Amino acid sequence: MSAAPTSIQPATNGQYAIEAHDLNVYYGGFHAVKNINLQIERQKITALIGPSGCGKSTVLRAFNRMNDLVPIARTAGEVRFHGKNIYATDVDAVEVRRRIGMVFQKPNPFPKSIYENIAWGAKINGFKGNLEQLVEESLRSAALWDEVKDKLKQSGYSLSGGQQQRLCIARAIAVKPDIILMDEPCSALDPIATLRIEELMRDLAQQYTIIIVTHNMQQASRVADYTAFFMVDDSRTGFLVEYGESNQIFTKPNDQRTEDYITGRFG
Repeated sequence: MSAAPTSIQPATNGQYAIEAHDLNVYYGGFHAVKNINLQIERQKITALIGPSGCGKSTVLRAFNRMNDLVPIARTAGEVRFHGKNIYATDVDAVEVRRRIGMVFQKPNPFPKSIYENIAWGAKINGFKGNLEQLVEESLRSAALWDEVKDKLKQSGYSLSGGQQQRLCIARAIAVKPDIILMDEPCSALDPIATLRIEELMRDLAQQYTIIIVTHNMQQASRVADYTAFFMVDDSRTGFLVEYGESNQIFTKPNDQRTEDYITGRFG
């Protein structure tokens, strides 16, 4: 009989929310990203930028083991969260995904009411408290409560695209994660809805660590405290070029390739 999965305990100290050490991801025989070393600051927003196909989303999904859901995917190296390698054999991937939530590129509310979109995840994770209070708090945290408080029984699909994305953020918040991953969360939204999501990210960063993949460099420079720039080599394998405070990356990058990308010379 196999041992029970080890619970990931809250850290008592430590500067970083999550750390990648020599992270490599493969899809079958394809080496998707190689030797990624990143230390993500707590309660800050970190943006992952770079040209299409450079492995940004692959790295993001490696941070909560979403790549495990791809049958041909294989991960090597370490991703340390609260001092524990999340890829250790005794770690429960389901708990990892609860503690490190994900918001996807396209809003994907459940085919349920607005209320149940928030309550369902909490219930299946064993929440025993006041569900009505949790739903309200989560929707307030996602800046959505005032817009939906009188129609909680309506379908999540009845909301606009921007509201659906904030509902998905509220759903992620409801299970009390430490980190929120966002994969191009504004790419399907209009400029006004995008601005609302960006304002929301800044508010949420007071409580959560946020890691966002974006193709929009203006967005990265507006909202991110730190930025990581990725490229691909001749074999189409993604690698990290440069990582630092966003102000430095966008004004005085250390690597010429970073400057060439952010000034539009390639990409």
